[in-house]
Amino acid sequence: MSQVDIIGAVKRYGDVAALDNVSMSFKDGEFFGLLGPSGSGKTTMLRAIAGFVSLDEGEVRIDGKDIGATPVYQRNIGMVFQNYALFPHMNVQENVAFGLDVRKVSAADQRKRVADALAMVRLSGLEQRKPKQLSGGQQQRVALARALVTRPKVLLLDEPLGALDKHLRQEMQIELKRIQRDVGITTIFVTHDQEEALTLSDRIAIFNAGGIVQAGAPAEVYAKPINRFAAGFLGEANFLVGQVAALEGGWAKIDLASGGIAVIPGEGIQPGQPALLAVRPERLTIHPGDDGPGNNRLCGTVSEVVFSGNSTTYRVRCGEQSISVFRQNDGQPVLAAGTQVTLYWEPDDAVLVSA
Repeated sequence: MSQVDIIGAVKRYGDVAALDNVSMSFKDGEFFGLLGPSGSGKTTMLRAIAGFVSLDEGEVRIDGKDIGATPVYQRNIGMVFQNYALFPHMNVQENVAFGLDVRKVSAADQRKRVADALAMVRLSGLEQRKPKQLSGGQQQRVALARALVTRPKVLLLDEPLGALDKHLRQEMQIELKRIQRDVGITTIFVTHDQEEALTLSDRIAIFNAGGIVQAGAPAEVYAKPINRFAAGFLGEANFLVGQVAALEGGWAKIDLASGGIAVIPGEGIQPGQPALLAVRPERLTIHPGDDGPGNNRLCGTVSEVVFSGNSTTYRVRCGEQSISVFRQNDGQPVLAAGTQVTLYWEPDDAVLVSA
């Protein structure tokens, strides 16, 4: 297990800064998710740690040592790619043992370490199979065993579950988390899947335009996004535009452009300033009927209903704005399109974000 520190990382491709003076730390033994849109810098960061990309400026340190000049094969880093990169002509045992063979590990030690690695990923008994004889999930676990068998300091995962179908991907999330906990290795992974990042990560960082928009524990970043990009990228959010009308008793009252008044904690807020609020669809409560004016409520008309078995998503037209509402199906009747409704939320469920 090791700590990885990135200090002032800069990587340019022509006029484009893939990494723009990025500094961050990955703690010993943690599972850290990097997510963001294509071209945001997350994959460049991963490849810089691996040694496939040389930084124009800055340092990559493992346990305090700058490894910028260290060749890829000497960094003692394990990596799993999205397409697994297994050797099709080798069987499972040979694939997993490849890194040990390159390192001149004795045959007896190879057999033991390969057996232990396959037991860890629950593939014992499949040593003689070729990759084409395995399912996608099994191939992913072979790639993981191959990365771990050399006992690396750090494990890097590049979209590790991206090639799997949804059901198998959810199963492998649980397996991947179990294995990482059992081994205790510092793990850094790139994903575009928000649910995957929230499920697996101890901490996450949202990248955009070569920089970090926000980093922290998944629950913290999800519940308290700092700006519109973070709120909209990690999950779905409704954005309410308004202006701070008054401060009373530690609360800020905001006149909403879509109608009504929102009340939020008033710390750091000044009367008259413009306000942009983010409210998650699952934090809204929907009831049929028009309850009229009030704090933290909007009246509107259901314009669309999306039934998903255990839940229903409503699109509600409130003036000129469309609001998304997510509701678990708990026996209440599903509201039909055209129904007049009132939406409610608690003051702490509306987060003031920057544009």
